[in-house]
Amino acid sequence: MPEKRKILILGSTAYTDKIKELQTILESRGWDVRIPMFDTIEGATEMDTAIYNRDLIRWCDEVHLVWDGRSIGTMFNLGMCFALEKPLVINYLEPK
Repeated sequence: MPEKRKILILGSTAYTDKIKELQTILESRGWDVRIPMFDTIEGATEMDTAIYNRDLIRWCDEVHLVWDGRSIGTMFNLGMCFALEKPLVINYLEPK
């Protein structure tokens, strides 16, 4: 049986449908998928959200990206992926 992977999907809210489609594909492989943009943290500050996302980046085996190339929050999270040396799979990047 293949190893169960822990996947984090990061992306732009403009691509909610693409992200949900990707989630379905990855979960059909039996993988554990988290998408922080769909999580609600009542009363969270911007720093709380950054820490929450950082902890999820630490948790995962790899990060999948669906991005418009403009979202500053996603860019910030990509910096954390780089700093934590997480493998990155680009599933969709809006062409310029």
